[in-house]
Amino acid sequence: MSTPRDLDFIGIGLGPFNLGLACLTEPVEELNGLFLESKPDFEWHSGMFLDGAHLQTPFMSDLVTLADPTSPYSFLNYLKEKGRLYSFYIRENFYPLRTEYNDYCRWAAARLGSVRFSTTVTEVTYDEADGRYAVRTDGGEVHRAPRLVLGTGTPPYVPEACEGLGGDFTHNSRYLDARSELLTKESITVVGSGQSAAEIYQDLLSGIDEHGYRLNWVTRSPRFFPLEYTKLTLEMTSPEYADYFRALPEDTRYGLEERQKGLFKGIDGDLVNEIYDLLYQKNLAGPVPTRLLTNCALRTAAYTDGGYTLGLRQEEQGKDFELRTEGLVLATGYKYVPPAFLEPVRDRITWDGRGRFDVARNYAIDVTGRGIFLQNAGTHTHSVTSPDLGMGAYRNAYIIRELLGSAYYPVEKSIAFQEFAV
Repeated sequence: MSTPRDLDFIGIGLGPFNLGLACLTEPVEELNGLFLESKPDFEWHSGMFLDGAHLQTPFMSDLVTLADPTSPYSFLNYLKEKGRLYSFYIRENFYPLRTEYNDYCRWAAARLGSVRFSTTVTEVTYDEADGRYAVRTDGGEVHRAPRLVLGTGTPPYVPEACEGLGGDFTHNSRYLDARSELLTKESITVVGSGQSAAEIYQDLLSGIDEHGYRLNWVTRSPRFFPLEYTKLTLEMTSPEYADYFRALPEDTRYGLEERQKGLFKGIDGDLVNEIYDLLYQKNLAGPVPTRLLTNCALRTAAYTDGGYTLGLRQEEQGKDFELRTEGLVLATGYKYVPPAFLEPVRDRITWDGRGRFDVARNYAIDVTGRGIFLQNAGTHTHSVTSPDLGMGAYRNAYIIRELLGSAYYPVEKSIAFQEFAV
């Protein structure tokens, strides 16, 4: 393990993106990094490990392959070591199961000497004389390095209407923990419009006959948007589009951020069709006790008498109504919040006109443009390339080039057939 004096950078948080950076910097002799994670082991959306649930990106969007196809930390090498490579080949499906991907990441993390789990960062300060950041942990340790890479992820988002709400409602991030209790309810409502909402609705719809509850799916979206996954659209997850998007005026970028959610928050098209087919099948025996409500925004929520009263507004009609439900699942996704430990170095961070990180094209967020780098959380500056797993290896190759001052892994400049800018 590196001593605090000779660290070149510190990664805070260990989701897939920072884990990929740990794998890609492991063979780089000129870089000495340390990665700190508060959880006791790698865990990525374990509350949504439903049977059959898979990634929405192919296996090549693993931790390393698109930066270094020869890396020993590739998904294919993981399969080979686990004795499943031929099974995966015969399966003829590019999309790893979600539980499989999580196990792959655990496998990779266990092979790294630069990772420390069960270590919570409590404060980051900067020493002007030393030119290094001091990272303090809950164990009383202080690690110092001139560069930081933030990979703390996005915490579950609870709508304002549900803040402080009592009862046993659950967020989709904890769905499996709450599932057995939910199945005993007389009625269940799922609020949300993305992949997680669809997976939960399908799971609950499958058991509606056995358990006898009423089931509602509420979304403020005008329809159940499928994830747009055509090949020319996928070219928007490219270096060229990141260049184009970052150069746009801030107000334009924010407008696009809102309109582009369907490019990475939509529902897998096959899943939409499977849900319809399941509804059709169950309807043969009579009306299914379920409602699918679109254009309905959650305005208020109250918990009384063992259930929830949801105040909804049909936005196209401009009409308010209430929905009573005993069980409530908020499949409302995640929203980035700047970590509290950064407060002492707030004046070293660049902020945009709306109070969010002003992420530079090289993924730096500090005033020097080379001291603090950000993983994900940049849809307002780098568009759909920010959360995309397939762009993680590209971003890490870019960050490694910034850390070294030269390219260790080739950093693509052009991969798209189409032109985005004049």
